[in-house]
Amino acid sequence: MTKSHFLLSVTLILTFATLTLASSPTKPYPSPYGDDPNSCKPTQFHHKDDSVPLRREVYGGGRIFDITHKYRVDMPSYGSPSGLGEFLWLRESIKNGSLANISEFKMLTHTGTHCDAPGHFYDEYFDAGFDIDSLDLEVLNAEVMESLSIPKGVTRVIFRTLNTDRRLMWQSEFDTSYVGFTKDGAKWLVENTDIKLVGTDYLSVAAYDDLAPGHLFFLKGRVRNIFSVFPVN
Repeated sequence: MTKSHFLLSVTLILTFATLTLASSPTKPYPSPYGDDPNSCKPTQFHHKDDSVPLRREVYGGGRIFDITHKYRVDMPSYGSPSGLGEFLWLRESIKNGSLANISEFKMLTHTGTHCDAPGHFYDEYFDAGFDIDSLDLEVLNAEVMESLSIPKGVTRVIFRTLNTDRRLMWQSEFDTSYVGFTKDGAKWLVENTDIKLVGTDYLSVAAYDDLAPGHLFFLKGRVRNIFSVFPVN
């Protein structure tokens, strides 16, 4: 176990600066990651005033790891054979004669790295307002642990599976053969560990053939925080 800490980005608004889009009069802004879809290294912007956006990773004595998956037009989208498609564009552009640059952003809330609130599969929780805003931020931040075992006292775990080895998040078509929890796996985790947050490396924490039961057991039990699509290396 290390003393590093990670910060979970749970709002889509915070991902705007990491979108991989090329620069043009109809695109929102240049990508900090360049045009290579496999690259995660920020590029440098060279404007006329030589200004560069500040992207901090160290605050005080702690380091922040942004584990949000990059949003791409060709990233897989749940149930889609062709990927996410265009999701961010300029409705108004200064280059096209508008007074200001105004972006439009549109996608399902369960796209890319996201969190399932209790109301995702339980209508009574939905009606009661158990949405993302209701989740405990103390649970969403944790120490990094490199281990295959889950000792008592550990409350947050992110699973790296064959989904990452197969690079499923780099394929446009949604793949139903992804690794996810079955109902009995979710049941074991809830009953035999102290886990309150579980994360996986594809679009659903539950296996495709056990989709509803896997979600229901997690969300009805003690595990109320489910994250999907972490780029776990």
